[in-house]
Amino acid sequence: MKCPQCGKWNRASFPTCQYCGAELPQEDKQEEPSWRATLKDDQRNNAYIRVDEDGNAETAPDRRDVLAREMSELKVRKAEGREKQRQLRAEGAKRGAAPSGMNVRSHTSHDDFWQVADDPKATVRIRKLDDEGNDRGQFNATQTHRIMPVGNDLEGGRSFDPMWGDEDEFVATHQMPPLQATRSFTAKLPNRRRGTRHLIRALIIILIVGLTGLASFFGYHFFKNRQETIKEQNAATVVASIKNDLAAHTIMIPGEDGTQIYIRELHTSYIVTGGFATVEVEDHTWYDDKTDYLDATMEVTLTPFVKTTSGQQKPLDPITYEIDIPLSPIELLTPDSTRYEVSASMYTMKFSVRPGSKVTINGEDYSDTVNSETGEFSYNATVQPQGDNLFTVVCRSQYCRENTMEVVLYRERQEIPLDLAADTYTSTSSSYMLVSATTMPGADIEVSSPYKDLNITNLDTTGAFSFYAVFDHIGDNTITITASMPGKKSSVVNYTVYYVPPASTYTTKAWAMDSTNYNELLNNMTVRAAKTQVYVIKGKVQYSVSDKPQMVVINTSDDGQSQPVLVQNYSKTTWVVGETYEIYADAYSTYNNMPWLNARYTYQR
Repeated sequence: MKCPQCGKWNRASFPTCQYCGAELPQEDKQEEPSWRATLKDDQRNNAYIRVDEDGNAETAPDRRDVLAREMSELKVRKAEGREKQRQLRAEGAKRGAAPSGMNVRSHTSHDDFWQVADDPKATVRIRKLDDEGNDRGQFNATQTHRIMPVGNDLEGGRSFDPMWGDEDEFVATHQMPPLQATRSFTAKLPNRRRGTRHLIRALIIILIVGLTGLASFFGYHFFKNRQETIKEQNAATVVASIKNDLAAHTIMIPGEDGTQIYIRELHTSYIVTGGFATVEVEDHTWYDDKTDYLDATMEVTLTPFVKTTSGQQKPLDPITYEIDIPLSPIELLTPDSTRYEVSASMYTMKFSVRPGSKVTINGEDYSDTVNSETGEFSYNATVQPQGDNLFTVVCRSQYCRENTMEVVLYRERQEIPLDLAADTYTSTSSSYMLVSATTMPGADIEVSSPYKDLNITNLDTTGAFSFYAVFDHIGDNTITITASMPGKKSSVVNYTVYYVPPASTYTTKAWAMDSTNYNELLNNMTVRAAKTQVYVIKGKVQYSVSDKPQMVVINTSDDGQSQPVLVQNYSKTTWVVGETYEIYADAYSTYNNMPWLNARYTYQR
């Protein structure tokens, strides 16, 4: 717009001339300017036709034209926005409201105060402060100040908000009217110290919030743990115990003295004494009536009730605990291991269980064969020449869960059948024994162990034969028989018989274990063991070496302090450490530089 006073051109949005300060005439912004028609923004954009390799044509505008049109529209909207802001400020000044949209900013190296009147056309009075905050005075009416957009640092150190204009610079001369006619406000521009205070304030707030959160967290856990502690103090106590020599549990339920606590599962009431009602429950109470399979442990629950003075029952918290269910004891005495190789069709196995136990072998009940005092029983197993013969022993004792043991007797497959009679003894007190056997008719028989009177009369017709086995030493004697035929694999049977002369014969052969015989035995153990020389041992059992088989050490000197011997028990008496016995035993070997003897007969002294 051309200034009517000095004739220089100004922008249309300037209220006064930037050169002479004269007021510029305001045109009606709603009317279309005459020069608008000369612009080419409304003309149609150029179009480009693109043809692909198939001959298809596509018409599309140039993106540069579209961008130019959008920039022109943006410029128009910007100008209209400035005019609208000017009108709103003018209306606000008439109503006495503070001007809005007049942001005041300052360069960080100066602290300036700006006083702006409600009327945008009013004079702006600037008061400048130095770096220490002292008033450096105000500018007079004839001074001219150059104000640039925000971010351009000028000589005076002032900045300007873009709402005053968006060109390179804006220069205005303001004349100062009387102060009493001006309604103004004063704003102090922010500085570095103010930003530091905001940061400190934010850190303090964060610290307070953090401390509050921590206090809440620890307070919550404190009260929670306190409640749990109180609950534990009021809870019942369960401890393992023994009742009637059986596993049990003792439950102590807190309560007021004199009150009664009824246990529903036990159908019994208990009086609270000393602050607790004491309940003892044997573990087997929970599974005595169960006949099916039981696990190693069981979880049980007691439901207590407090009987009030009015006769009502108030339920308490259920009491749950875990009990162990022991296995029924079962021990294999003969053979020594659960897998054993045999050569005869019959083999006697021996077991030990708790008296009164229910025992089955391969599904057949043998409970009536269990000794009522010792719990031992024997089983004559029929062993087929087929390799492994499996025998499953199941035992269920009172107050225990079912226990299973598997024993495998191995017998080699035979091409030539060879078996001993089923009634062949496994032990004898005689020095000889009749042995009967059968094999394939026409087979050749050979007896490798000591024998006499071999009878093979019916061998070629029925395969039966017999002989007398001779036992040349005390203890285990093995009978060995071999049957052979041309073109077939020979069959061998090894059968062990335990031979011990009767006590009347055995004890009369005993030598006293004095110092002379003790030293002689150590020096000639091989010879004495081969002849199974019998000795009488008198003394106190000092200590045990093994429980199965039972082996103990006894001092045989007169004072009981020296001449130790190791004795293995083959008698029917079980020795007790500290007890004194008279034992008849035969020489066997040495152990830790002491004689090792096998005891056959024991007498209590």
